[in-house]
Formats: sequence, C-alpha cells, structure tokens
Amino acid sequence: MKLNSAKTVGTSLIAGVAVVLASCGGGQQQQQMPVPQIATMTVEYGNSELESAYPVTIKGRTDIAIRPQVSGFITKVHVDEGQQVRKGQVLFTLDQVQYQAAVDAAQAAIRVAESAVNTAQLTADNKRRLYDKNIISEYEWQMADNQLKQAKAQLASANAQLVTAQKNLAYTVVTAPSDGVIGSIPNREGSLASPSSMEPLTTVSDNSEVYAYFSLNEKDILGMTDNGARSLSSSVDAMPPVSLRLANGEIYPEKGKVATVSGVIDNTTGAATVRALFNNPSGMLRSGSTGSVLIPNSFEKVIIIPQSATSELQNIRFAYVVNDSNKIVATPIQVSPISDGKNFIVVSGLEAGQRIAVEGVGTSVRDGITIQPVDASTQPQGAPQAAPDAAKE
Repeated sequence: MKLNSAKTVGTSLIAGVAVVLASCGGGQQQQQMPVPQIATMTVEYGNSELESAYPVTIKGRTDIAIRPQVSGFITKVHVDEGQQVRKGQVLFTLDQVQYQAAVDAAQAAIRVAESAVNTAQLTADNKRRLYDKNIISEYEWQMADNQLKQAKAQLASANAQLVTAQKNLAYTVVTAPSDGVIGSIPNREGSLASPSSMEPLTTVSDNSEVYAYFSLNEKDILGMTDNGARSLSSSVDAMPPVSLRLANGEIYPEKGKVATVSGVIDNTTGAATVRALFNNPSGMLRSGSTGSVLIPNSFEKVIIIPQSATSELQNIRFAYVVNDSNKIVATPIQVSPISDGKNFIVVSGLEAGQRIAVEGVGTSVRDGITIQPVDASTQPQGAPQAAPDAAKE
C-alpha cells in the first residue's frame, strides 16, 4: 500500500511539472509574437498635377476609301501596302479597251455631225438668199434653218458624248486624291473592280496630322465648363496640351491639342466624343492605332495619397490612420473623381499632419490593430511585410 501511494504521488508531481512547463512555454511564445512593422506616411497639403487617361482611337486627318468610278478588270497595281504616295500619283489601271473604243466612236460621231452642220449651213444660206429675192416662200427657208439648228444640236450632243467617253477613259487610271499612306489592297491584277463593290480598292490615309478620338462623360463635361459657367468652346480653348501614351506604354514625343468636343451627348453611352490633334511628321502614328490620351489636371493645396493606401467597402472608401498609440483607425474619406490611376485627391476625411498606413492595406492592416510604424520614405524598396495575423491588441 505504501508503494502504490508513492507511485501515485510521483505521477502527480510529474504531471504538475509538465503542466507548469507547458504553460510557461505558451506564455513565452505569446510574448514573442512581434508587432508588425508597417510603412506609414504623414499627409500634408501640397500642389500636384495628375494626368487623367482616356482610351483613344487614332485616325488620319483624312481616310479616303479609293473606289473606281467605272467598272473594269484591274490590269496593273502601281503601289504597295504601306507605301507613301503623293496627290495625283497613279494607284491602279483598269482595262481601257472598251473605254478607248467609246472615245473613238464619239470622235467619229463628231466628224459626222460636223459634216451635217456644214451641209445644213450651206443649204440654209442658199435658201436665205432665195427667200430675200422672193423666189421661195418663207416656209422653205424656215425648214432649211431648222435643219441647220438640228444639225448643230446633234454636233453638241456628239461633243458631250466625247467628253463622257474621255472622262470614263480617264477613270480607268485611278490616282491618289491626296498625300498619304496606302492601306490594304484586297484586289490585285485580274480582279474586277466596280463602283458598286462593297470593298474599296484601298484606302489613302493622310497621316501628316492625326486625330485621337476619345469620350468624356457628362460629369467630365460639367467639370470642364464649371457647371455651365463657361462655354464649351472657351473651355476647349483653355485646355492645356495633352500627351499620348502609345500601345507599348511609351509617351509620344509630340504634344497634342484638344480641338473639338461634340455638342451632343450620346444617349446610349452617356458620353460626348472629343477629338485631339497631334502632328505626325515621322509618320509613326497610323490610322487604326490605339493608345491613351493624358490630360493634365493641376491642383493647389490638396492632400494626395496613394490609391493602394485605401480600400473600398459598400461604396465607402477608407484610409487607415495611425493614432498616437500606433493603433490603426479605419477612417472614411471622400476623394475626387479625377485621378491618374495611382493617387487620389482627398476631398474630406483627412487632415494635414495625420499618419496613414501605406502598405498592407487589405491584408495585414486592419482596423484596431497595433503596429510599429516605419517612415515610408526611409523603408527600402521591396521590404517584406509582417504576416497578416501576427498582431494582437
């Protein structure tokens, strides 16, 4: 009985020691959990220039669809796709046989009509002399004079037919209506060209200047005109030069100017069409290209914060203010609709001198947690962030 009692006491002591060690270990582990280091910034009033980006479609100053004015088989294509051409340069030649024959026939008809006029003129002159001598009646002279007029009318008709035939013959040589660049050429030698064809022979784009078309919604238009305080034309004239971001992300070296804003807002899109003009001396920009037009917006004495330092919940945007106890306070803010895709202009909700978290928003930064703030300007790029659940109040 004593042996069993000793064993029981020993077992109890071992279990008690294990419980104490376990509790001590857990306490040490809980004490060692670090407070996350989060990059912060102090918001201040300042001046800034944000660029609003709008997707654009680029078109040449003139994009002329080249269509034949007469029907005929293409006998020669004188240019190639992408070639720079001058006004009046020959692009295509159509089969000229039937149109040359029409010119020859019209010229022959003119010679016949001229002979008829000469004969009628002699007859009329002779009848006039006989009428003046009272040898023939006025009726006979009038008939001769009418025949002369008829012959002259037939000559005029023959001349008109010659003009038409010559123009049709000239239309078989298709020339460039302006300087520009040749587009695609879907039909080659041997293909039938017709004015009624849906597809043009090619397109000549004058790219010495290009138009960049984009859209502004109704709010943008109201903001541009100060809610109607200024006219749309004066607002367009006062707009600063704009830039063009190309499809590869590069900025086009030439600045552009907003030229027109349509006076009608499309009911289906709720937007007005805007046209900006860019010089294109090198021919880099082509019709059909895409990109984004960048419109600068200058602001004075405003608070600018990174968009990544905010989150949105149920149409309410929050910034994460760090109070004097280094605790995160989710603060509702209002921002301007104008942004450059990277920063927000804070209209209300923040004051100069407040600190906000600029990293970990939506992951490790949450309302109510305590952090160890680190000045974002001194934090090295790519510094690792603390685990989301590492902080406890």
